[in-house]
Amino acid sequence: MLPIQLTPLLFIRTVVAARMPTGILVPNDEPDLAAFAERAESIGYDSLWCGELWERDAFVALARAVERTDEIGLGTAIANVYSRTPAALAQAAATLESAAEGRIRLGLGTSTRKAIEDLHGMAFENPPRRLHETTELTRAFLQGSGRVSYDGELFEVADFPALDADVPVYTAALGPAMRRATGRTAEGWLPHNVPFEDLSTDFETIAETAHERDRDPDEITVAPYVPSAVSEDASRARATLRSHIAYYVGSGEGYRKAVAKRFPEGADAVAEAWRDGNRDEARKAVTDEMVAALGVAGPPAEAREQFDAIASIDVIDEPLVVVPTGAAEDIKARTVEALSPDNQ
Repeated sequence: MLPIQLTPLLFIRTVVAARMPTGILVPNDEPDLAAFAERAESIGYDSLWCGELWERDAFVALARAVERTDEIGLGTAIANVYSRTPAALAQAAATLESAAEGRIRLGLGTSTRKAIEDLHGMAFENPPRRLHETTELTRAFLQGSGRVSYDGELFEVADFPALDADVPVYTAALGPAMRRATGRTAEGWLPHNVPFEDLSTDFETIAETAHERDRDPDEITVAPYVPSAVSEDASRARATLRSHIAYYVGSGEGYRKAVAKRFPEGADAVAEAWRDGNRDEARKAVTDEMVAALGVAGPPAEAREQFDAIASIDVIDEPLVVVPTGAAEDIKARTVEALSPDNQ
């Protein structure tokens, strides 16, 4: 009887080991982040990520999630590299890590000119260099040994102790200069609004730059945002994604350029309408082809199939479910449930 008992157990272990890790971003308009984190962990999500633009502080929000969860990974996606110094970013991440013990990942990015200049009142200068030095110095503070000194173009620090915190640092990078900064300095890549078919090609820039620094690109985790909307009414699901895509393409030049590589006319039409204040026209300019290339939309079974196809792309290590801000409550709930690892 012993072999009969062992065989299914070994099969189960093989299946579990092969499962693609899947993360989820807390929706920007989610009112109870701690409860959302608890629910995400209960249905099998491997990581939970918190964004930050206005109203919510990502580190404070994740501190609440730490208290309500036990195993799920927790990350910022993203904290911008202008409004906090590398030292402030490092100490915030290290403080979370001291409570979460191995579960914290720090996602950094430049955000947009609009956010940095009009919200934070700072000059949106030299974003690639800012990302490079902030990532490099933050990692030194977090993971280095002894006392940290750094002499860069933007930051110069001297003689402060490293924090002995094993927190991986990821970067949100779109254009080639940003991707080169990722290859030189980061342990993960968080692409957003990059057509999924372009991810492998775009990662080549990261890999080449990593090799130049004697880094192994296979050790850089690729965790793309996957904007997703699940509804029995496929047209409602696609409309939800159109709003999401129009907002990003219209409000961020980096997003427009990423989409324009595959959809030059469509991306320009969306951006032009958005800049002119014609939000409805911007949404209408997002074609079905753009929706299919940039996200997941449809009834549960179809959405699951779409998501699995994205997850199977060789370069991807951990897809991140993103429920668009403003999605109807029934779509939000259905999306979180249908794309959870427990439903794989």
